[in-house]
Amino acid sequence: MTTSREITGKRFARIIVRGEVQNVGYRVFVAREAGRLRLPGWVRNRRDGTVETLVAGEAERVSEFLEAAKRGPATARIDSFSIQDADEAALREGCGEEGFVAAPAI
Repeated sequence: MTTSREITGKRFARIIVRGEVQNVGYRVFVAREAGRLRLPGWVRNRRDGTVETLVAGEAERVSEFLEAAKRGPATARIDSFSIQDADEAALREGCGEEGFVAAPAI
């Protein structure tokens, strides 16, 4: 399915990852991938044990990022991976407008 954000060439995606994803290098892994692809966004741990990531950029690069994030590092165990459309306000929520950052846990 193509969203209006993809038609304009820019995509905003929010990811929620469940499993063994905290304290195993998952956040560092996605930050490295975002940096490699030059995508702004943020990543944070959540109290429920999940990791939430927001990424924005050219639709093709975001898709490449999502494939990597779905794999994660070898140290992680991903039980579920959900993707939701997001917007610029979500990017600002974690202060990721200028690059990719680790946002405070919620």
